[in-house]
Amino acid sequence: MIFSNLKVAVTGGNGFIGSVLISNLKNDYDITSISRQVLNGEEVCDIDCFIHLAGLAHTENAGLKDYIESDLILADCVSSMCIELGIKRFIYISTVQVLGLATSETEFLTPFSEEKPSTVQAQAKLMVEKKLESSFRGTQTELVIIRAPLVYGEGVKANFASLMKLVGKGFPLPFRAIKQNKRSLVSVYNLVDLIKVCIDHPKAANQVFLVSDDDDMSTARMVALMAKAQGKANLSLPVPVWCFKLAGKLFKKEAVVDRLVGSLQLDIDHTKNTLDWAPPYSVEYGFALAAKKKD
Repeated sequence: MIFSNLKVAVTGGNGFIGSVLISNLKNDYDITSISRQVLNGEEVCDIDCFIHLAGLAHTENAGLKDYIESDLILADCVSSMCIELGIKRFIYISTVQVLGLATSETEFLTPFSEEKPSTVQAQAKLMVEKKLESSFRGTQTELVIIRAPLVYGEGVKANFASLMKLVGKGFPLPFRAIKQNKRSLVSVYNLVDLIKVCIDHPKAANQVFLVSDDDDMSTARMVALMAKAQGKANLSLPVPVWCFKLAGKLFKKEAVVDRLVGSLQLDIDHTKNTLDWAPPYSVEYGFALAAKKKD
């Protein structure tokens, strides 16, 4: 249920997820977008829910120290402020990579899976999660953590956007034979819908949720959807998976190849059952918007 008088503060409102979130919330809530420069108690007084999206953007050169100096210190700042102001609920958007980068054919990650962060960014996200849990324990501020896989949609950047662009140019890419893997993705529209539910759902309090489109796909299907969304023919070639693995070893890019041919599946039953929620948007809808070109 939406209560339009609720006041919501959002950090990272200018980012990819934040911009979609604010656009979606502004008609139903009193929204305050908070930047690092103006983050102070006066700016966020009388807030009911604080949504924390701000964080150091992923870069190859960033080390754990960089993330600690950026994200962990910021988390300490905002959590202390929320406790002081008595803010009822704090929502933190984390990454499923805190649970690992891959799953086997029969394995699914759940909110209760063992934490296995293997990248610097995932280690930092988990440190922030633990910091927030420690800070809010025993206080009146309820913590909600949402762990997301790869997020896509209109305006997405990084590897998803690069692959979408290559498919759009009609290059014959070698991915048609990568059919056995399964990866969970989430469109920014489904992620935002879940965040919206978590703002005031009573059962969301002090929970950790996983999110996805609930429609896992192989690399071959993902490329086919990218082609369809752009009105292009699917020109993928059936290069055997073992060729990718061999190339990964030869060029010392095993991690890159593992993400391309491997699986990463999430079980979001806990999210759906606890919140009586299901992703409202199909992957076709998300891919169609992700394919849109900015003017």
